[in-house]
Amino acid sequence: MTVSNGQQMRIREILSRKPLTTLELDAVLREQGSPCPDDLARTLNVMRRKGLINGAPSPEKGAWVWWVEERTIP
Repeated sequence: MTVSNGQQMRIREILSRKPLTTLELDAVLREQGSPCPDDLARTLNVMRRKGLINGAPSPEKGAWVWWVEERTIP
């Protein structure tokens, strides 16, 4: 199953507020009543490869952390 553009926009909006681990993001999505229909870790990795979000392993948290960087337009 694929993730809709609306779901991707929701994920980007949440991650633009602050970096979150996969589990933290999953909890936020469930609280909002919109859990990811696909495997969230896989979805986030696909979005990272497309350049939609950023992600990196965090030794402090012992998990991947995901975020969206503000882009400035010249």
